[in-house]
Order: sequence, then C-alpha cells, then structure tokens
Amino acid sequence: MCDKGYGSDVLEGQVAALPSNIKTNQASPGNFTEQSFVHSSCAGGIALVKNAIFIQSWHLDWQVTYRRIKLPTVENHMMARLPRKDRLCLLAVCEPINLHSAEVLCEPGQSVPYVYFPLNSTISLQALVEGSPGVEVGMVGREGMLGSQVALGVTTAPMHAHVQAAGPAYRIKTSNFCKELTRSLALRSSMNHYLYMRMVQMTTSAACLRFHPIGQRLARWLLMSQDRAAADSFHVTHELLAYMLGTRREGITAAAGALQSLGLIEYTRGYLTVLDRKGLEAAACGCYAVDQGTYANLM
Repeated sequence: MCDKGYGSDVLEGQVAALPSNIKTNQASPGNFTEQSFVHSSCAGGIALVKNAIFIQSWHLDWQVTYRRIKLPTVENHMMARLPRKDRLCLLAVCEPINLHSAEVLCEPGQSVPYVYFPLNSTISLQALVEGSPGVEVGMVGREGMLGSQVALGVTTAPMHAHVQAAGPAYRIKTSNFCKELTRSLALRSSMNHYLYMRMVQMTTSAACLRFHPIGQRLARWLLMSQDRAAADSFHVTHELLAYMLGTRREGITAAAGALQSLGLIEYTRGYLTVLDRKGLEAAACGCYAVDQGTYANLM
C-alpha cells in the first residue's frame, strides 16, 4: 500500500503557524495579501511560501485552519511547467506518498481511483498477454504521470502498471483531477501533449521489440531508467531486465556483459552504474533519440 510521504510534512486539520508575510483579515474570509496569496475556486485560497504551500479552509464558525504541504526538492516536470495559479490549484488536491517497489497501481479494465505524478520514482507500463508474463511498453517518471487516459474521459486502466523504482510521488483522486482538467486550460493542453508523447513511446517500444537486438534495447532501457532516476547508479537485477524486455535471462547476461566489457556500465551486487553515457547512447537503438526528440518538442 501507499504511505503518506515526507513524515510530518503534511499537517491536516491543524492550525499552521504561517510566516509573517502572510496576513489575514479575520473579518473578511480569504483576505490575504495579494503578493502571497492566490484566490481561486479550487480551495478558497492557496499560499506558496518558500518550500511549502498553505491551503486555507474556513469553517462554519469562521475559524480559519490551514493544511500545510511541504514541497519536495525534486519536482514533477509536468506540474512545474504549469502557470503558477494552475500549479498551486493542482498541488492543493495532491497527496504526497511513497511508492514501494513492485507495488501494483492499476490493472487493465479496472477503474482507477487515483492518478499519479512521480517525483523520484519510476512506474513501468506493461501489456499483459495470456500465458506469458507480459512486456514493458512504457515507463513513467518525473517527466510525466500515470492515468493520462482520464483526460480522454476514460477512468479505466488500459494496461498493467507497477512501481519499478521506489520513491516519492503525488497522487490525486481521479474525481478531483477531472475537476482540475475542467478548470485549467493549461493542464488540458499539457495532457494533450503528454498523451501524444505516450503514443509515440508505446509505438516505438513495439517496433523496438520486434526489430532491434537485445543489446540495443538494453542500452535504451538503461538510458530511460537513468533519466528517471536522475542518478548514475540504480538498483536492477538481470531477472527484472529479462522480465521488462521480454527475453530470457541468458540474453540479458550476455548483453550486459558486452556493455560492461566496453566500459559503458558496471554491475555489482544488484546495482548498475552508467560509466559512459555518451557511449551508452551510441550503443542504443535510434528509438531512444526518437523518444527524447518527441519530449523536447512537445513538453
């Protein structure tokens, strides 16, 4: 199960001590200083102060409480590119969580109660075939989100998704995300671009699986994982790689050994380190460059 992340960073139902630059007029609900507060229909008001947001709530007795969410140092790129007001409104309905390795987030044909925006975590998208373990057709990290079909008015999952690399993320109730899509033109536009990028990635993955040798596919997968891990080293096993790439473990062992002999990677006790990224890009098939070019042009 998902855990709420960041320890005591989320304080609900408590009166937070706001910094001195946020002032209220108790006789007039929501009368914050214009410089520090954004009025909107999403939560009565949201303040962004340093590395935290404060979400204002007024009760029947006119008592003001605040929900404080401390923002992580790593941002989700889709959220970060939204205009300030739209981003704050989206953050107001977010729940910070920690995703756990191998945690299943959705299954094909089932309704999705949440959409997810990874931060320092990675989600694997897989097509399942009866009688086989399936094959990976996409990967989601801090560049994107899980649940993009909701922007098309579809609240059922098209494929299996599980956590490939554990770490923090935001999740949003699907109903709340639909409301934000209705309210925010910028969010809808971003989702349209992301849906197209996801289509390109899945199409490229299908062609890559059919036509490219395992060594090139492995190099592409490692580059994609490094991009989302934002680190040179990350945890991975030969069994996992075989599962993700739809091949036998022996093929992964041979391909990884070839990359290691070229000085491109180092593999020790379940941890893989990229030593020569430029060399790894040269060893990968052209599908990686296609994905990167699409993302750069659209997002």
